[in-house]
Amino acid sequence: MKALHWMGSSLKDVRGFPDEVKDEIGFSLYMAQCGDRAMNVVPLVGFCGAKVLETVIDSDRSTYRAVYTVRLAGAIYVLHAFQKKSVKGIATPKPDVELIKARLNAAERHHAAHYVKNAKERSHGKGA
Repeated sequence: MKALHWMGSSLKDVRGFPDEVKDEIGFSLYMAQCGDRAMNVVPLVGFCGAKVLETVIDSDRSTYRAVYTVRLAGAIYVLHAFQKKSVKGIATPKPDVELIKARLNAAERHHAAHYVKNAKERSHGKGA
């Protein structure tokens, strides 16, 4: 099972959602950790294919989203979680997109420092 990492305030944000929304997000992330995809998960537009995904949950006339990446081997990084407040269109608001990009960059740095480095150390240790 892949490790789960919460970037920035994403865990705190999810904890503030209604219980049924937290349950849906939790299930979607569990499915991702197992290498599968829940039915309410779609690729986030503008992030080059299906490597950055979002769980979309409608609850009590509100829409909640949890954005995560599966593109870093061995780990799932939750990049952002928010309640969509705009009544116009379905597009992700620009400030949220910018935050997701920044946290994706931070996730890539974390992954390089903790996963790639450890994998190299393990492979060097095997040859000794």
